[in-house]
Amino acid sequence: MKGLELSEQYYETYGKAMLREQFPELLPYLAAGLTGSGSECFGYDDEISRDHDFEPGFCLFLPDEDIVDRRTAFRLERAYAKLPKEFMGLRRSLVQPVGGARHGVLRISDYFEEKIGNRTGELTNMEWLSLSESYLAEAVNGKIFFDNFGEVSRIRQKLSCYPEDVRRKKLAGHLLLMAQSGQYNYLRCIRHGEQAAAQLAVTEYVKSAMAVIFLLNKTYQPYYKWSFRAMRALPKLRVNAPLMEWLITTNNEPSMQEEKSAVIEGIAQDIADELHAQGLTEAVCDDLEKHAYSVNDGIRDGQLRNMHVLSAIR
Repeated sequence: MKGLELSEQYYETYGKAMLREQFPELLPYLAAGLTGSGSECFGYDDEISRDHDFEPGFCLFLPDEDIVDRRTAFRLERAYAKLPKEFMGLRRSLVQPVGGARHGVLRISDYFEEKIGNRTGELTNMEWLSLSESYLAEAVNGKIFFDNFGEVSRIRQKLSCYPEDVRRKKLAGHLLLMAQSGQYNYLRCIRHGEQAAAQLAVTEYVKSAMAVIFLLNKTYQPYYKWSFRAMRALPKLRVNAPLMEWLITTNNEPSMQEEKSAVIEGIAQDIADELHAQGLTEAVCDDLEKHAYSVNDGIRDGQLRNMHVLSAIR
């Protein structure tokens, strides 16, 4: 059973009755679900994932103290801690009286501040640029079982994808890095006899290409160990995932160099075609550097447009 399903069944079996019987007056202000850190929140958990932090549990989200006071929150924390310790053969770990780090009672504003450094989801373009993409992915992943108060869902909707100007700035930077590492430096390193440097160039190319593909899908890229798995499920350009895996897992012997260069150019062409399909570039060529500057030129926010083309890369 997947962790998300386990969490929802545990909530339905024990959490829902606890809330209705002990906290009916709180129900209009509550949200419950599973979101945040951990492979189970993305649906990527498997048998191997159960070696740590895999247990029945869920998150209960509360508004700030001006709506739900500290004493009531503490009562809810105690009630959550008293829920059955075992469910479907899995045991809950001990939680602190103030709630667990991944499960338990959480203030809505505290949760989002931990993830993105902001309590409301109201962000300027400059603030968007400073955020970790993997933390943004954690802020909006998983499933909210119910949200009577509506605040969790409202903030998650605000954070669901980058503003268009920010997306363009990030695209421009990663496209430029793809051009530099793959279309330019890979073969130069080969000609210099720098096999290791050539493979580093390929790796940088793949990293930037992955970032571009997630941006073109308007989906946040998760933590690196889940990125290939997530990319293989995207609606656009996912066919390039096995090609990119091949690029970074094969050597640079002479017999492979021409084929690897052709794959690099093929991925670049697929991305250029999608840029055109989304109306993001006016460049008509295979050179991703030219597409990078064309994408950047389409940014409406003058301050953001005039910043260095790599300024959005973290």
